[in-house]
Amino acid sequence: MPLDQRIPGTPGEWLARARGDLALARAPLPAGALLEDLCFHAQQAAEKARKAVYQLRGWPFRYVHDIEELLLGLRRQGLSVPADLDDAVELTDYAFGARYPGTEEEVTQEEHARAVELAGRVVAWAAALVEGSSS
Repeated sequence: MPLDQRIPGTPGEWLARARGDLALARAPLPAGALLEDLCFHAQQAAEKARKAVYQLRGWPFRYVHDIEELLLGLRRQGLSVPADLDDAVELTDYAFGARYPGTEEEVTQEEHARAVELAGRVVAWAAALVEGSSS
């Protein structure tokens, strides 16, 4: 989607999607699923949470899975993003390589736990901004 087109969805709707993905990332591993699948949802949670902040500020963004691009874009706009959210750029790998066979090592329980923790931090930060603006 070109940057000059209006991006649909309110900040609250983007945040709700982020929370939904975080819930899926935290869910017990269903039979037949892989930890990589849950980590993908952690990545999606962080991505959509950051996009909620873009929507809150009225800033355009690309439909991209690159967490670092989204982070740098927020900072370029002048938003102070806490440094403890920088590690969430690790989640970008779960949007690509980890989703396809033969491209990455299997995800471990520890890596899954870290992905959920990182995504949770980003979602909590975005929620504070989005929900704090409506009070």
